[in-house]
Amino acid sequence: MTSCESPPPLILLVEESDEQASTLNTLLEASGFAVRRVASGEEALSCLDDGLPDLVVADYHLPGMNGGQMARQFRMNTHTRSIPILMLTEDVAPGLEREGLESGADAYISKSAHPDLLVLRIRALLREGSDFLQAEEAGRFRRARIVIVTSPKNEELDEDFPDNASWERDASGASLGELLWRDGHTVTTVSASSELIHGAWLGGDDGPDCLVLDLTSRQLDGVNFCRRLDARRQDVLEAGGTSFRILGIVDADRFRRHSAADLFDAGLDDLVPSDIAPDVLALRIRVLVRRKLAQDEIRQQEIKRQVREVALQTAQSEARAIAAKAAMAEALAHANAELADANARLIETQAKLVQTAKMASLGELVAGIAHEINNPLAFTLAHEETVARALKRLTESEGPLQPTQLALLEKCVSRIGSMRLGLQRIQNLVLSLRRFSRLDESAFQDVDVVEAIDTALALLAHKFGREIVVERHLAAPRMLVCQPALLHQVVMNIVSNAADAIHMRAEAHAPEPGAIFGRIVIETLLRQTESGASYVISIADDGPGIPSDLRARVFEPFFTTKPVGMGTGLGLAIAYGVIEAHGGSIDIEDANLTDGRGVGACFTLSVPVRLTPTGPVTIGRSA
Repeated sequence: MTSCESPPPLILLVEESDEQASTLNTLLEASGFAVRRVASGEEALSCLDDGLPDLVVADYHLPGMNGGQMARQFRMNTHTRSIPILMLTEDVAPGLEREGLESGADAYISKSAHPDLLVLRIRALLREGSDFLQAEEAGRFRRARIVIVTSPKNEELDEDFPDNASWERDASGASLGELLWRDGHTVTTVSASSELIHGAWLGGDDGPDCLVLDLTSRQLDGVNFCRRLDARRQDVLEAGGTSFRILGIVDADRFRRHSAADLFDAGLDDLVPSDIAPDVLALRIRVLVRRKLAQDEIRQQEIKRQVREVALQTAQSEARAIAAKAAMAEALAHANAELADANARLIETQAKLVQTAKMASLGELVAGIAHEINNPLAFTLAHEETVARALKRLTESEGPLQPTQLALLEKCVSRIGSMRLGLQRIQNLVLSLRRFSRLDESAFQDVDVVEAIDTALALLAHKFGREIVVERHLAAPRMLVCQPALLHQVVMNIVSNAADAIHMRAEAHAPEPGAIFGRIVIETLLRQTESGASYVISIADDGPGIPSDLRARVFEPFFTTKPVGMGTGLGLAIAYGVIEAHGGSIDIEDANLTDGRGVGACFTLSVPVRLTPTGPVTIGRSA
């Protein structure tokens, strides 16, 4: 049997005969039942402390307590009354079966019946609905506790009373206590005394269920004794317990003269004559006990109900408290999240405002510097051209020149050429400064994105050579309404920086001549979000990458990581200004290209657009 299977039903077999018990035990175990065997009804009641069976198979003719009396005890207890009882007998006589069924048996079957019929009957009883009480309820079965209180006898005082106490023993000589014991009760016999009434034994958990009082002796003041017992009973009731029952036995003549009415007024629950038959007296006691045990059950059920109600209310209160705490924690977490989000937005907005103000101030400064440089630069360039033409005429003039004059003239022409290169470089720098300060900001117009990217790549072809591979994945619409600088300046500057970064990494590793040592990937796509559409251009390379601590500075004017003389530090600053004019953003992250030779950097340009029948239009200040 695996651990997931339920245990077999437990059968309590009550059979005195060892031979009959062995036969039944073998039959039941072979049919898949677990069997516990006892030899008498008293043993059957005692073994209930070790666990309740699922069904009882009992011989009616048992020593001491018979099967009917045992069944009656099962039915008197709330924890055992639902256990099916199958009674076995040698011959199922109608009177015997009626008596057994009235006492509480569920079915009778002859011992001579076919074994299969016995097994089928057992399975039918189990199928009809034993409650299969849990093991933890075992031990709650208890027998009724009966106390017989005898009167002290005095021959002189009681000589006028005939000895007609037939209740003490039946025709077979069995005492009342023995008859009650056979019924499954616990019986104690004590002598009446004043001390009997005192103490806590009458109201404790082990107190009596029924007191049987022998009131036939003149030596005992029966009325006063009953009143004192009834007073103790009232104390038990006030303490929340259930009161014991009191049955009195008086002289038969007094009973018939109706002179014992004062005993009922003193607290008796029942009164019988002394010549009552013992079996009838046992029946009267059984009725009182049954009522007492029924009240005990009702009281226990009420206590359980109150306990369950208190537990339910406590659980509901705890659940409400937990729910309130959870709601408070959720609200607090939500508020903290909103506060953190608002704080992050505030920091981001503050950073953008600082950056915008910084760039605006730098733009004004650069615009002023560019203007101041541009005027003397134009003047110098104009005079440079005049001097160059004059020197040219001198070299072309007729007449011989002295060697020293000719050498000096050639030197002047050479210096003029060098000066022209320097002035042109200054002119290009001023042009870049003017673009950064938006002095030459162009208007929005239709731009062919593919053509513009191809043009930028063609202008940078000398930087690529055969060593750098450029890949294009242009999935976005071809036409875009924007400033041409978005592609001519921004894309070109970023691609140029990527090529320079790849060359710097290659120089550090000394690749073989003619070998491919770098890759640049340009992608475009149109991204749809809840807030609208964005035109996205990403440029990734497999160069050395940009450290995270420098990414916030690469857009500052004149900041560069290139060697002296290789960069002005204005390329990405111009790119930032152009993207800002379009209301977009630039993000930098590691590229990590597939099969890349370095970590690389990926610049993602994103500008908001609105879709029109002719194509996407960027949403910028000049749109």
